[in-house]
Amino acid sequence: MAHSTRQLSNSSADNRTAAHGRSPAGAPNAKKGKAPFGTRLLRDTQDWEAMTTEQVIAAREKANRLALSRVARIITGRPDRRARIDETFIDLPGRRLMLRVHRPKSPHRRLPLIVSFHGGGFIAGTAAQNDWLNSHLAAHCPAVVVSVEYRLAPEHPLPQPIDDCYDTLVRLLEEPTRWAIDPATVAVMGESVGGMIAALIALRARTDGPPLRAQVLAYPTTDWTESMTNYPSIVRNADNPTLPLSRLRAGRTLSVPPTLDPRTVSPLTFENFADLPPALVITAELDPVADHGERYVERLRADGTDARLLCYPTATHTFLTIPTLVPAARRARREILAFLRNHLLSSTDED
Repeated sequence: MAHSTRQLSNSSADNRTAAHGRSPAGAPNAKKGKAPFGTRLLRDTQDWEAMTTEQVIAAREKANRLALSRVARIITGRPDRRARIDETFIDLPGRRLMLRVHRPKSPHRRLPLIVSFHGGGFIAGTAAQNDWLNSHLAAHCPAVVVSVEYRLAPEHPLPQPIDDCYDTLVRLLEEPTRWAIDPATVAVMGESVGGMIAALIALRARTDGPPLRAQVLAYPTTDWTESMTNYPSIVRNADNPTLPLSRLRAGRTLSVPPTLDPRTVSPLTFENFADLPPALVITAELDPVADHGERYVERLRADGTDARLLCYPTATHTFLTIPTLVPAARRARREILAFLRNHLLSSTDED
């Protein structure tokens, strides 16, 4: 496995085994790797399903304060010094959202726009947790990377977080001069449920606009229905340190109201995947939802959408937010940068 990365093509599982000298993930004789030591020290032992809504909100607020601290940068990685990060607000009908805007410090004309969505199971997470990745992309693509502080459950159940993200994208493109962006070069990107949001926006934009050039989905959850845990990777990685199944189930319980059909927010259950922007899907082999990403790539390819899958064998869920603990994060970041540059920049864009 060159660079410790499993890259899947359109070949069969048997061909993948021969090419990489290993059994496909989940096969009876597949040898499971160990999570990096540091991630095991950070093991989430909370029983999220037993927590009250007030306790969930309190745990989220505590985690977000930590994510913004200097101490956390030891784990989450320092932002790229060649990018600047500004916090601002955007007004949407009936609400105001905070945005975390990354752009290169060196002067540029209008730049591509990358809209980024953080993970956290719709009940936790903050835009700042992606600073290490987003600032690097802003400086080196270069691009304007806007991370959306969308509203969270249980106060704001689905589809409100998804609407926040789509409406933010539309509003940004209504004012390209204000944001110094090129409305013709746009990509969406997300990790965990943020990857699910990015996939849903790409599906919606196919008919409603705006045109997108690329989508990056990092260890996405793509099935938010009751069958979300009916995948081999869930069983195989139930003891993983960074995504306890109680948190995964609590996220679904608290974010899906009784009146919502969860299939409408589960990209994997959609019927048509043709005419979507090229996709890069990053998965972690030690992640319970690894199969969500792999199955989604299979569906994209089956309908003719260009999709590339990279699976990192010694990585866990959330590994792009803890790069000092998971060495694969740097390799994945290089792949994301190369993919976005390829789809967002042309020879005239790089002048």
